[in-house]
Amino acid sequence: MGSTYLSLHYHIVFSTKERWPYIASAWRTRLHEYLGGTVRGLDGVPQAVGGVNDHVHLLVGLRATHALADFVRELKKSATNWVHEEVHETAFRWQEGYGAFTVSPTSRASVKRYISTQESHHRQQSYQDEFIDFLAKAEIEYDPKYLL
Repeated sequence: MGSTYLSLHYHIVFSTKERWPYIASAWRTRLHEYLGGTVRGLDGVPQAVGGVNDHVHLLVGLRATHALADFVRELKKSATNWVHEEVHETAFRWQEGYGAFTVSPTSRASVKRYISTQESHHRQQSYQDEFIDFLAKAEIEYDPKYLL
């Protein structure tokens, strides 16, 4: 076999600085579209982008040559610049760090549905509780002081 075949799909989640509700509904869809375009510009494949006023979720396909930390750093940097320049929300910042969880081919459809229903989901569960659930399901140890 003379080639490399892989499936690298990640559910990436990150929040606004101090989970401040910066992402207004008036421009949220445009931000999600911009994030999807940025993923493409970084040579990834956006499969779903969604979120609410204090965080975003992305389902992305990446190449073997991507370094996940570099990819997310560039994505967040580009989106911050877009918000500053296009929306004129100059106080906007993303929180340091992110969550990234691998997604199997059989789970992609359910993750896409999950991302598309963020508005209704967060009427019942906070972002912090959601993120703690992700960490628990992935069996990732964490220090609660870093989730404040």
